[in-house]
Amino acid sequence: MKRTTTADRGVQQPEVSGQETRTALLERAKRKAAPYRKTFVQAHRGGESRHGPLKRFVTNGNLRALKAYLITVAACSSENEDGWTTTLDSMVWARLFDTTLTTTDQSARTAAWRTLQQLQAMNLIRCTRPRGSTKISVTLLREDGSGAEYTRPNGKAEADRFLQIPITFWTKGYDAQLDLPGLALLLAIAREKPWSPFPAERAPEWYGWSADTQLRGLQKLLSLNLVERREAYLKAPLSPTGSTLVYQYRLAASMRIRKQKATPAPAA
Repeated sequence: MKRTTTADRGVQQPEVSGQETRTALLERAKRKAAPYRKTFVQAHRGGESRHGPLKRFVTNGNLRALKAYLITVAACSSENEDGWTTTLDSMVWARLFDTTLTTTDQSARTAAWRTLQQLQAMNLIRCTRPRGSTKISVTLLREDGSGAEYTRPNGKAEADRFLQIPITFWTKGYDAQLDLPGLALLLAIAREKPWSPFPAERAPEWYGWSADTQLRGLQKLLSLNLVERREAYLKAPLSPTGSTLVYQYRLAASMRIRKQKATPAPAA
């Protein structure tokens, strides 16, 4: 008896999107939010510069590498025997970084590897690929770009204070809607307390990008309803009115991490 093969039935191999790959990896990580040390966005006060590694992505116009770094950190949720390492086939990395959208499979693999090497050159990760293998292992390094080994930030010390991005940022496709200024400002707003001002004229000093980038990023976030804005008046004794109007921002509810309510103690 002749057996009917898959090819005989005309069954097509399903295509998997980058978002589906990111969602599957994040579901495997079993976390509600991804933590990033605040020093990735901005260095602590008192140093020669307040600029964090984020500046290099923005000034170099490297949106792909920035998205790649954020999802790589989000996908690595626990410490393995070989450190904070994630090992995937290069084609999975390619789908994860969306390098498969407009090129051949081999070119997509190469583009993913080059993206990882860019992150390694910034001392944010360490990546290895055994000769003759399609597997790539990525180990996290400290977010400040110092090249120090990664540890889970706990917020207890100033160097371990962190911001959080909810997993829904990827699973609902918000990452695909943001351009580079928008993503940079999302991270900057997540770093600060709710209802903080982000004056464009201070952007070069605080973050290392231009005032125009700051304004375009804020407008992009507002258009996507990822942040909220309110007006506030500050005292300005030397102004004619004695006050000045400023805008303050905070993350929208979709980007905020919901705090778990404490379980009430059972009645005696």
